[in-house]
Amino acid sequence: MTVKTTMQKSELTIITKAKDLCSYVMTVTEKSPKRFRFTFVSRLQNLCLEIIESIYRANDLFLGGDGIERRYQARVGYQRKALTALRLLGYMAQISQESNCLTMKQYAIITKGVYDCQNLLGAWMNSDKSRYLKAMKNQCGL
Repeated sequence: MTVKTTMQKSELTIITKAKDLCSYVMTVTEKSPKRFRFTFVSRLQNLCLEIIESIYRANDLFLGGDGIERRYQARVGYQRKALTALRLLGYMAQISQESNCLTMKQYAIITKGVYDCQNLLGAWMNSDKSRYLKAMKNQCGL
């Protein structure tokens, strides 16, 4: 992607990649034809913002201590919401390209960003599941 954000030490890679994807989508959709402004453009931009919001909400839920099961379920819910929004973003980008709202190159860059974010999000979800199962095992004294 051509637009990059600076990564803070405490920031997850998925957050940085999602921000880069969002910045790129915002940049390329600004130049889209006006006739797409209230259809594809607003939808693509809103999906990007939803992805970042869901990732931040998931990251803000601490997995440890009392109430871990409730927080884990909430965290998974936000992660799944981000994953669904990523899938929708990929699909909306495809339709946008087919309708000449995005160029093939822009579509390819967005698709790569979506793919990278999906993989990072999946890895994060698997890591959280392992941490949760380990914490539950420790609570049960096994």
